[in-house]
Amino acid sequence: MEIFKADRIEKKFGNFFALNDVSISVPQGSVFGLLGPNGAGKTTLIRIINQITIPDKGTLTFKGRPLKPDDVAHIGYLPEERGLYKKMKAGEQALYLARLRGVPKDTALKKLKEWFEKFDLAPWWDKKIEDLSKGMQQKIQFIVTILHEPELLIFDEPFSGFDPINTNLLKKEILNMKEKGSTIIFSTHNMGSVEELCDYITLINKSKCILEGPISKVRDNYKSNVFELGFTGDEEKLKASLNGNYELSDISAEQGIKKALIKIRNINPEENQLLSSIIDKVHIISFTEVLPDMNEIFIKAVQNANMQLPEEMKVQQK
Repeated sequence: MEIFKADRIEKKFGNFFALNDVSISVPQGSVFGLLGPNGAGKTTLIRIINQITIPDKGTLTFKGRPLKPDDVAHIGYLPEERGLYKKMKAGEQALYLARLRGVPKDTALKKLKEWFEKFDLAPWWDKKIEDLSKGMQQKIQFIVTILHEPELLIFDEPFSGFDPINTNLLKKEILNMKEKGSTIIFSTHNMGSVEELCDYITLINKSKCILEGPISKVRDNYKSNVFELGFTGDEEKLKASLNGNYELSDISAEQGIKKALIKIRNINPEENQLLSSIIDKVHIISFTEVLPDMNEIFIKAVQNANMQLPEEMKVQQK
């Protein structure tokens, strides 16, 4: 079941399409990656979900019914462009923002104290925001985004400016929230984080959806029938055992174990046939399929989509 669905959304600014016939379906309890190059339309879609702006065409549903203005109470949004009142004290501001989200004062204070302790912010409770580092300020904004325990969370580049330790801290909390039933829309340019966190993705390029689905299926669709073979023995015998259906490359050795990449050229590859042809020529240690990472897929999908644009649009988009 999806918690949120956008169907055939269109949004124009003048003659420029920010979104053109864009549809997404966000399954409940998932981490959903909203991906795309700069200027693709991601932020426009996020603003539409938060009802900051409205689409020109299309429908939006939340929990199976049309999205309503008061549904924003069930959504937490951490924008890429952060904004806190510099002269306010950290704890005072966090409490103020929690109260705006409808959290009772006593409950908000208790939760905020717990989160400030967890994120090593407790000593800074009475310090002005301008005295905090950028990373500390971002942690405060993360806290106030999730404090009212929204059903749908939207994080736009949540790790921007964080060191690896604090990035891992936030990743852990995102996965904890997913386990507790929250649904997360996660927008980022960091494809490594996408592989770690996301269950589903949609890739938007130049206002259109060009790729979508479960991340495991997306990676499977982009595989190139390449396998990594770990072995010991004579590599010349390995080469001699392979016919024209196979392409051998990148033989390396580490701690006495050799590794080679073998590409199966058949349209319908059979790994068992490959193994049977080499099993008595070398001693096989490991045999695994090499799947493309999300960074490779992102680049390839965007390049392919750009090549398919009409000439007049290529000129317009330059």
